[in-house]
Amino acid sequence: MNGVLVGRKEAGKSLGIRGGKIASSGSGCVIDLKGSSIVYPGLINTHDHLQGNYRPPVGPRPGTFYLNWLPWDNDLKASDTFKERSRLSRDNLYHLSGYKCLFSGVTTVNDHFPQKFNGQILPTLPIRAILEYGLAHEASSYDLKWGDGIEEEYKKAVKNNWPFITHLSEGFDEESMNGIPQLENLKILDNHCLLVHCIGFSDEDIKKTAAAGASVSWCGFSNVFMFNVTCKIRKMLAAGVNVTIGTDSSASGSANLLDEMRYDRELYRAMYGEDLPAKTIFQMVTANAAKAFWMQDRIGDLNDGKLADILILKARTEDPYENLLGASMGDIEFLSLEGKPVYGELRFLDILDGKLPSGYTRVTVNRRPMFVKGDPGGLYKMVRNKVGFKKELDFLPFEPDGE
Repeated sequence: MNGVLVGRKEAGKSLGIRGGKIASSGSGCVIDLKGSSIVYPGLINTHDHLQGNYRPPVGPRPGTFYLNWLPWDNDLKASDTFKERSRLSRDNLYHLSGYKCLFSGVTTVNDHFPQKFNGQILPTLPIRAILEYGLAHEASSYDLKWGDGIEEEYKKAVKNNWPFITHLSEGFDEESMNGIPQLENLKILDNHCLLVHCIGFSDEDIKKTAAAGASVSWCGFSNVFMFNVTCKIRKMLAAGVNVTIGTDSSASGSANLLDEMRYDRELYRAMYGEDLPAKTIFQMVTANAAKAFWMQDRIGDLNDGKLADILILKARTEDPYENLLGASMGDIEFLSLEGKPVYGELRFLDILDGKLPSGYTRVTVNRRPMFVKGDPGGLYKMVRNKVGFKKELDFLPFEPDGE
């Protein structure tokens, strides 16, 4: 493949794939991008709840906001969205989420649920949902007691060189704002920690997070939708915190990671009256996220030896970082996972020996015929049949054939 390569140390105009990994050159099929495309590493979403991706989102009554996540959860379970969602199977919801990721260029995601809950289903998705993590729901009395307990889950993460992922300070009641001291009391605050939301962090909490080498997953849309505030993102960046981006579930968050990146940039501008550089956001969804997942030796850039998770976007502007921030689902031309195409324009079928193999189907996106791994069209039809009407899901950019 040739074109502008973003996220590679050596300058060059070609990229090879060998044995599922990136190489300076490969063998076999050659794709000429004719200078009209930009090549990126696959994007990484550090926080989602894959069973929860359904629309419309559920939030507080107009003019109000939540103090923590618990009243939102109560409202969700009493909502029409939840009742409608309950007509679908867990398998349906997880595969919808897999395609939410795929159609927004995401190749790696964390599903913030215990492996006992998701361990059998995540390997069946069309993208990579990591299973190598320890987790807690959060460090407070509202904790849902996921996994083997916060201390055991943390020990497991340290032993295996995995991330330890937990919601923290998701809100700004007194207890939520005490998240970092609670972790310190448990002797759980180091570079294994990936802390999600962090709305209630004080300046001292930010300093301690940076000093510990912990990472943060910023979910700006969900934070503002639920709480009318987000974390002190400028202070986190200034302190050197490894900041990543997550979507949260679409029951409270943005439609997908492309939308989230754009929203977070506009949120930053509204909060501080200055720009958040597109390159900084690119790093949040690639190299920073790979580091937070303890996977920087495998994903996050286009350097030789990394897994060939490759995203190709139509070049609408010369600046590759601005191009990414301006991209929509209709701008994706190709996506691969470990060198295997999972989605793309038909001109990339040469990589698949020129024909659509078993296990792939076609969809039309932005008036372009595309191949895709699996059968999202059939899934979309099944969803509509189960809910009893023509359900619109804004993270699926196509209409099933015949509808």
